[in-house]
Amino acid sequence: MAGHSKWANIKHRKGRQDAKRSKVWSKCSRAIIVAAKNGGSGDPAMNLALRYAIEEAKAQNMPKDTIAKAIEKGTGGGEGSDYEEILYEGYGPNGVAVMLEILTDNRNRTAGEVRKLFEKGGGNQGTSGSVAFNFERKGEVYIDKEHATEERLMETALEAGAEDIADDGEAWHVVCDPSDFIAVKEAIESAGIAIASAGVNQIALNTVACAGKDAEKVLRMIEAFEDHDDVQKVHANFDISDDEMARLDLG
Repeated sequence: MAGHSKWANIKHRKGRQDAKRSKVWSKCSRAIIVAAKNGGSGDPAMNLALRYAIEEAKAQNMPKDTIAKAIEKGTGGGEGSDYEEILYEGYGPNGVAVMLEILTDNRNRTAGEVRKLFEKGGGNQGTSGSVAFNFERKGEVYIDKEHATEERLMETALEAGAEDIADDGEAWHVVCDPSDFIAVKEAIESAGIAIASAGVNQIALNTVACAGKDAEKVLRMIEAFEDHDDVQKVHANFDISDDEMARLDLG
């Protein structure tokens, strides 16, 4: 969509998430605990899922000692032993596809609560695979353009395994296979290029344009999911213009 950039949308949403720092850290801790336990190792060099979880926590400015305590809990056989990973799928207003990554110790409770959030938001929960086909798991790195030229970034990222570097308005958007994410991210950092945002996410293959009331309803639903304790990540294929995103004040 003309005048739209995913990075601009991410910045708007990140501003709201920053106001919920303690909840975000709690979710990061849970992800680290489960990754450390299920991966059979508290060493991120030997446990890729744990490495991803730690990278996510660092991106949220989570203190090193808090990360270390979460790893210790995961390898100690205590907390985290009853958590299971679930993927819920469904549709929001205007036919927006939604995928939720869940970590819960009570599947029945979470299933009921998630279903109600879909219904309250004007959508409906779908069956397994109902929207997953529209997403592809990829590593993503965003770099503000002021910190690197496209030529310099291409030399660094492509050599490290990046698949594509796209112009996303204010930022460069680097995409790679999840298995190459750490190598690409570290190569960019080693080159002295500041990273604005990075992570392994589900990228939508097709998007749905939303404006006006539909855009507001979609964002309210996304925020409700992000506010739920058991929801680790929310992926959706809405496309809201920068002007529309800036206009909406959902505080």
